[in-house]
Amino acid sequence: MSKHIYFSGIGGAGLAPLAEIAQDAGYKVSGSDLHESLGSKELEHRGIDVVYEQTRANIEAEHLANPIDWLVHTSAIKNSPELDFIREQGIKVSKRDEFLSEFLQNQKLIAVAGTHGKTTTTGMLVWAFTELGIPVSYSIGTTISFGPSGKYDKDSSYFVYEADEYDRNFLKFHPAIAVLPAVDYDHADIFKTVDDYKDAFRQFINQSHMTVMYERTKKYLEPVEGNIEVFNYSATREEIGLAGQFRRDDAYLAKQVLLKISDFSEEQINEVLSRFPGTSRRFEELAPGLVSDYAHHPTEIKATIEMALELNKNVVVVYEPHQNERQLKLIYQYKDIFTGVKHLYWLPTFMPPGDREKSRAVLAPDDFIKTLNNTSAESAEMNDELWSEIEAHIAAGDLVVGMSAGDLDAWLRRQI
Repeated sequence: MSKHIYFSGIGGAGLAPLAEIAQDAGYKVSGSDLHESLGSKELEHRGIDVVYEQTRANIEAEHLANPIDWLVHTSAIKNSPELDFIREQGIKVSKRDEFLSEFLQNQKLIAVAGTHGKTTTTGMLVWAFTELGIPVSYSIGTTISFGPSGKYDKDSSYFVYEADEYDRNFLKFHPAIAVLPAVDYDHADIFKTVDDYKDAFRQFINQSHMTVMYERTKKYLEPVEGNIEVFNYSATREEIGLAGQFRRDDAYLAKQVLLKISDFSEEQINEVLSRFPGTSRRFEELAPGLVSDYAHHPTEIKATIEMALELNKNVVVVYEPHQNERQLKLIYQYKDIFTGVKHLYWLPTFMPPGDREKSRAVLAPDDFIKTLNNTSAESAEMNDELWSEIEAHIAAGDLVVGMSAGDLDAWLRRQI
């Protein structure tokens, strides 16, 4: 009988692709989560059992029916009834990095890290590998239209991994090639200072065999040491036919990796990358005139707005900030970020469990709006009134962009 891996938090961006990798490798896979998500629905479609509650009774029943050999949990879970039961049974428990290392014994790791662009760049690499016919294993922190979010191919030489800095996950790996699209201070709950954040990336670069990045990233991280290849070039739309300079910049770095590990020409790679269909929640068109994007940091927001304005001069933004603790540090960075949009609807901040309790003060939409320059903005709620406003904007030919790492994306999908 194959080994049984149980994933606690199975629908999340970090674990959902690993569950698919485990299934590809022949393991028995099951797991739990608190809410349905795009990731959990993809897993269910593949026949993986997902339970939408995390109780001792459920995991006891699962273990009785199919003995669990290993529980893998998200960084967000420190203690839970599931972990308590598994530890009492003496069953192996780990986070995702220890599990993933099982699949890196005979494959070279290409790790994409950074504050911005890592999901898109990882997706571009997976897309290009697939289109060029190069066998690949991978883990990407979102759903994609051209394959599962995680895949294991025993015949592949390369494993492409979206290496998250949260909980210092990326420091568990020593990549053959590291890719850094952009770095900008984030995750104040893990990295208490800017220098602490930069130090983590310096260590990641130093323990990678080689790293590709832009000159601006190197300057931000200096002093930095390691085998680094630095670029200071912005691909034109004629070279790589994607909207948005930040997307073309991500594609240019992906191309550098592909040129190193394959015999395909620059022209062949440009053509493939120009057809990149995107990933879920990264400027994803939900309906004509309505886009959902994961942008939740001022730098990401600015880049997404620039991309939207390339496509439509009348851009309307619906924005849901993420984590009150993060916003206390970012509040004055929004000042000019939304300049150029036709109108902005600012939603209450999405707060994960425990965020409200540890926050010094909870910020309201109007606290942010009064800091903005040259922006037509109003506070809003996810309700029928907001949806009517969105429909009116779409009918008028505006491009509506929902930006959120929280509940907004799911709410928009329910409306349509």
